[in-house]
Amino acid sequence: MSRFKMVALDLDGTLLTEEKTISEENRAAILAAQDAGVTVVFSTGRGIQNCQAYAEELGLKSPLVTVNGSEVWKAPGELLERHTLDTELIRRMHALAVHYDTWFWAYCVKEIYNKEHWLPEAEIDAQQWLKFGYYIENAESLAAIRRELESWEKLEITNSHPFNIEVNPKGISKASGLRQVCAMLGIEMSQVIAMGDSLNDVAMIREAGLGVAMGNAQEEVKRLADTVTGTNEEHGVAQIIREYALK
Repeated sequence: MSRFKMVALDLDGTLLTEEKTISEENRAAILAAQDAGVTVVFSTGRGIQNCQAYAEELGLKSPLVTVNGSEVWKAPGELLERHTLDTELIRRMHALAVHYDTWFWAYCVKEIYNKEHWLPEAEIDAQQWLKFGYYIENAESLAAIRRELESWEKLEITNSHPFNIEVNPKGISKASGLRQVCAMLGIEMSQVIAMGDSLNDVAMIREAGLGVAMGNAQEEVKRLADTVTGTNEEHGVAQIIREYALK
């Protein structure tokens, strides 16, 4: 019997194909893992509103780690814990995005805002902010934004793509969310397989019993992982589940 009791999956670039679908191979492997008593958990930078449909598609009733750990769910629709960003930091991050003319987005509890759909200043304090993100293909601007954010020493800074930056409350990550899920279920992190492709997956990949980088992962992620699987187009998730979770 496998020593692994949980499989934690990033979505974009990991479980999902480039067409944002779940392949039949990955679906079959996930269902087989569930049948074998392995808990399958999504651990994603997406908000609940953008990942619940995939859980429903697979019939998953298991916990979810969303918005890079800012929300942890006992099950779809049942919140365990939420971590928010200070509104003054949101104002400063928004000003930085405007200064560098980046695309930007931000998750609130019930809404997603972005460059084309932003709030009036007077309404910012009324929201519960979960994550802020930047996208710009100018490497110098991206590096300058990151340096500025790091200098504040109040944020968790990662990415989900080489040209973006994702910002969460300090200390909040997919790993912190998975630790909460493990504590709730009585599972050790050493019994978790975690798979991902970007820097926002690194914390969980490093803490899991088996940290897996996708074949399409950023090179730094591959260097820090225990093993590298196939790409998201090659059903890399299914490969790992069959090799490690079902043995």
